[in-house]
Amino acid sequence: MLIGRNKEREELLGLLDKDESQFCAVYGRRRVGKTYLIKETFENHFAFYHTGVANAPKKEQLGEFRESLRQAGLKRCKMPRTWFEAFHLLGDLLKQSPDKKKVVFLDELPWMDTPKSQFVSALEHFWNGWANMRNDIVLIVCGSATSWIIKKIIRDHGGLHNRLTDQIYLRPFNLHECELYAQSLQINMTRKDLAEAYMILGGIPYYWSLLRRSESLAQNVDRLFFTENSRLGNEFEALYASLFKKPKSYIEIVTALATKKAGMTRKELLENTGLNDNSIFVRALEELEQCNFIRKYQIIGKKQRDALYQLMDNFTLFYFRYLTNNTKNDNHFWTNNLPTQLHATWAGLAFERVCLWHLPQIKEALGIGGVISSVQSWHTEATDEHEGAQIDLLIDRNDGVVNLCEMKFSDDVYSIDNEEDSKLRRRKKVFKQVTRIRKAIHTTMITTYGVSHNAYWNNIQSEVNLDDLFKE
Repeated sequence: MLIGRNKEREELLGLLDKDESQFCAVYGRRRVGKTYLIKETFENHFAFYHTGVANAPKKEQLGEFRESLRQAGLKRCKMPRTWFEAFHLLGDLLKQSPDKKKVVFLDELPWMDTPKSQFVSALEHFWNGWANMRNDIVLIVCGSATSWIIKKIIRDHGGLHNRLTDQIYLRPFNLHECELYAQSLQINMTRKDLAEAYMILGGIPYYWSLLRRSESLAQNVDRLFFTENSRLGNEFEALYASLFKKPKSYIEIVTALATKKAGMTRKELLENTGLNDNSIFVRALEELEQCNFIRKYQIIGKKQRDALYQLMDNFTLFYFRYLTNNTKNDNHFWTNNLPTQLHATWAGLAFERVCLWHLPQIKEALGIGGVISSVQSWHTEATDEHEGAQIDLLIDRNDGVVNLCEMKFSDDVYSIDNEEDSKLRRRKKVFKQVTRIRKAIHTTMITTYGVSHNAYWNNIQSEVNLDDLFKE
């Protein structure tokens, strides 16, 4: 059953209604459901379907391509020596197809591009010299190596430049979609548990499919990450290796960002990683941002060069906070650390990331879904004139209001005490003093179960709770 993905499904089906041939790239991180989406959308009806072979040389890739051609119905199919010959054979197959629109699905495309194979040149020639001249071809290419797809297909400066007619970046599920998926798997969890699962697994459907409905969240986490031969214990390395052909610099960047909550400037990243300030570093930053592993944000009143890069990926954050700390190979490391500061610190940070992933839901809950606004983070160092302050989420609205959001993940209704109230007041004062903003400043609490209406509650202008984040 296909959960969510309505927009992407409509976009794919819309390719069939075009008068000209279509060339669409579908990309996204490992395990996000790209292949499943395409197969379900077209009900596995393709004029030709082929998936590349991981870590196989050119000869084996061509041999498997030939086998796919034979299975698709090409009877006289000699062994191609080059990719040019292979695509000529594909053209012969498609000429025989009775389908009004001939859907060609090439999955794991980056694996086919082995060294010196001229695969991209042959694909380019197939599209420009044959398929694009017709009006009945729908070519869909897909791959988890996002950096390859972006560089070789989407941003190609050669023969495929501007040849794509459509591109779909498949994002991870949001909380609403994860809840629907959990229900389809008959997993019975509270919304707090589902949110905590999201803080660990992100919105990656495959990871969620590994949850067992007979186990608690704690049992599932221990089994998936910390037991011997756990399913996701080594996923971090596999994830980055699948997305990026040379993942070393990418991992060094996220490793550095994992040490600083607010993020780092470009200069700080170079200093902390020891990487060279060259095109490789720039491309790594761009592609990590395109894949939503990190975000780049500007601080109010700061120059462009002072923009910060911040780690955003839930799964990566969990890896650095938990898996790297399990030095004694404790099979119940998650369960044994639930009542500790390690869990409290991680949960606070991870919940902030969940909120940043659900900004549309937060705006709707505040009743400003239709108001033009910009979302930012802000911090300032202490000076002789004012204290230091950090705001992880602020919403600067065109209706004369700025929401300063405080995000708290707790087991019960959150209660503001005198110390917390003083902190919130100081933060608002410093923000107004430093930015000299003339808009009304509203303190907004984003919590698990709401805020206790005690003596300090009147100093809060608005609330958002976990149920709001689960809205569609």
